[in-house]
Parts: sequence; structure tokens; C-alpha cells
Amino acid sequence: MDNIKLFGMPADKGRWFLIPLGMTVLLCLGTVYSWSIFRKPLEALFKKEGINITATESLLPFTVLLVVFAVVMPIAGFYINRFGARLITAVGGLIMATGYILSSFASNITMLAVTYGIIAGIGVGMAYGMPLAVVARWFPDKKGIAVGLTVVGFGLSPLITAPLAKSLIDTYQVRQTFVIFGVAFALIILAISATLTLPPTGWKPPNYSPALRSVPKKNDPKLVIASSFLLAMTTGRFFTWSNLSNSHRTSNRESMLQSRTFYGLWLCYAIGSFAGLAAIGIASPLAQEIIKLDAATAASSVSLFAIFNGAGRPFFGWLTDRLTPKLGAIVAFMLVIIASIMMLNARQGDITTYLVAFSLFYFSLGGWLAIAPTSTLTFFNPQDYAKNYGIVFTAYGVGALGGTTIAGQVRDIFGSYTNFFYPTAALAMLGIILTVFLLKPSSVILSEEVQTDKVT
Repeated sequence: MDNIKLFGMPADKGRWFLIPLGMTVLLCLGTVYSWSIFRKPLEALFKKEGINITATESLLPFTVLLVVFAVVMPIAGFYINRFGARLITAVGGLIMATGYILSSFASNITMLAVTYGIIAGIGVGMAYGMPLAVVARWFPDKKGIAVGLTVVGFGLSPLITAPLAKSLIDTYQVRQTFVIFGVAFALIILAISATLTLPPTGWKPPNYSPALRSVPKKNDPKLVIASSFLLAMTTGRFFTWSNLSNSHRTSNRESMLQSRTFYGLWLCYAIGSFAGLAAIGIASPLAQEIIKLDAATAASSVSLFAIFNGAGRPFFGWLTDRLTPKLGAIVAFMLVIIASIMMLNARQGDITTYLVAFSLFYFSLGGWLAIAPTSTLTFFNPQDYAKNYGIVFTAYGVGALGGTTIAGQVRDIFGSYTNFFYPTAALAMLGIILTVFLLKPSSVILSEEVQTDKVT
């Protein structure tokens, strides 16, 4: 395996090129985080065409996309070994581009929820996990920082795409902007997908000795029903008490679902996504309505927040590698509490409070998009990372649905987004409690190289 080449050089050196390439794919996919830039122009466009939409309705395409994204990603993860990362990434990129282009023809919010939310969401869900899975396999020795750097592209996307979208909308209108984005993303993702390849089984960098990892000591009867339901949702089959009782022959997927650690990680990820994704969806309209920023300045602020979103990923990836997932999660939740308190006290013209608070929201969300995959690699079998993280990632969809829906309803009911920051603070406090008691390794420590069917 020492003769394996990547990009014409030894694999341990060539693998580093996969990080910026994967980052670029995720940058294209991460345009979904610029949705708040589209909301006001779409509301104005539909109003001109005789259709009035509420804040909840204008968030609907974004909400649907995030939920579809979270549902499709684990499904795609189960097929990576069968079809390969290249093909799945290419097809996902084309489907996403098709969704964007079809969105230019949408005449109402329901059609937009189908074209942008469902079709583009399927494409994003298919392609998102592939660069991460490829990088994770090539970097068993630096998984936290490698995955954190790659996923930076998704978080930094608004830094480029938010002002670009604003400029294109001002120049060509919102419908044409969807077409331009769709064509550009298709070309970029197709070109990069050809470079994504998984390492041969058993490959590892020179002088790398696998660390120890945790596996469940025994089956927990209290988790049988929940495990069976979630496995059925993600794999299409149930497992029963009779095969659960054979603890030394359960697959890694089943062992993960039986672990309290998994449920702690899933719940914490859902809470972190709830606050972060809602903040992304309301950043621009909130700035215009509460802080009274103009549309151009609000769009620029979204670009600023993208820097913090992107920076949160390598920082928390490093923190999780260096210390523990538990500490990283507690820090992320503390940032949400601080940001929520700041926004509860924000007033018209209080630009500094708004900028600092939303930077913290974005930084925390970026952190969870590094904490969750790194924790999945740390706590469970890294060879099943694509499948395992796909299951964990369903928490992202639940958080997206709850956060964006409640944020829109708060605006429609109370006439302001301010009251939304009460539930974000309360849930972050709950997240700290869950982290302390659930986000920890199981009691039996085995080498990463040991296969579960050989444990005695």
C-alpha cells in the first residue's frame, strides 16, 4: 500500500488536495445558507404578482430543503461503497442544479418548496456527505481537523454566495439568479466529483498507530424499542430482541443505536441545529426589521457571519480532537446562551449587539458541524462513518424543522423575532445537561482495528 498515489504523488501527501476540493463542493452546496438574502426579493416578487406570503411561508422552501437534506444524506451514505463517492457526488450536484433552475419558474411558495426544497434538497443531501466520507477515510490520524477544514466550505459559502446573490438579484432579478447559480454549481461539482476516491481497505498513513475507541459493553434493554424504530427508518428493516441478545455479533450500526452515547449526541446535535439554522434563516430580515439595517448592509452582515460559521468548524474540530466532544459541546451551547441573552436585549440601531450575537450563533452551528462528525468517528467504527454519520445527521433535519418553523411562527404571532430567543436559551441549557450525562464513551475500550464480530 506504500505505492498508492493521489494526484501523482504519494497518498499521504496527495490526500491534502482532497480537503480544498471537498471544501469547494461544500461551498456550492452551502449556498442554502444564503436563503435569507432571497426572502425579501421573493416576498416582493410574489406581492407584485398578487400573492402575499407570511414570514413562516417565506421560510418554507429553506425549511423543506434542510429536512429533505437530512433525510437523504443517511440514505446516500449507505450506497457509498456500492456506487462510489464520485458517482453519488456528480448525480447529487446535477439534481441540486436542476432544483435551482426549476425554482426560476416557480409562481408560488408551494412550487418553490418543491423545486428548491425537495429537488435541490435531494441533491444537497446526496452530495454533502461524500467529500466528508472521502476525507475521513484518508485522514484516520487527523480526522477532526481534516473533516473540520473540509466542512468549512459549507459554512463559509455565504461569505461568497450572499453578496454574489445580492448583486445578481439587483442586476438580473431573483428568477435569473436561480438559473445562474444552478448552471455554475453543476459545472463545478461535476468537475470535482471526478477526483473523489476512497482509499483501499486497510490503508493508513506511514507511522500511524490507531488510537483506542469505545464500543458498547452490552445491549441496553431500555434502548431496544427506540433502536429498532430508528434502524427501520434509516435502513428499512427492524431488529428483534432475539438478535439483540447476541451482543457479540451485532453489527456496528446496531451497536451504535444501542448506545446511550448515540442518543446523547443526537439530541445535542438537534438542539445545536435548532438555534443555528433558525438564526441563519432569519438573519437578514431580522436585521432589517429590528435593527433597521438596509438590505445591502444586512446582506453584508450575513457574509460576516459566514466567516464565523466557517471558523467554528476547524476550531471545534481541533478542540474535539485535543480535548473531548463533551467540552466542545458545552462551549457551543454556552455561546448560544450568551447570544440569546444579547438578542433579547437588542434594540433598534443596536448594530454591535446584533453582529456579535449572530456571529456567536453561526460560530456555534459551525462548531456542531465539526463536533458531530468528529464524535461519530471517535465513538463508533470509522469504517462505517458514512452510514453512522448519516443516522446522526437526522438530528440536523429535526433541528432545522423545529428552529425555522418556530422562528417564523413567532414572527407571525408576536410581530417580532425577539421572543424566539427564549426557547433557544432554554434548549441550550438543556443541551448542557444532556452533554454532561450522555455525551461520553462507553465502558469497554477496544482497538479500532478489531471487528465487532470478533469480540469475545
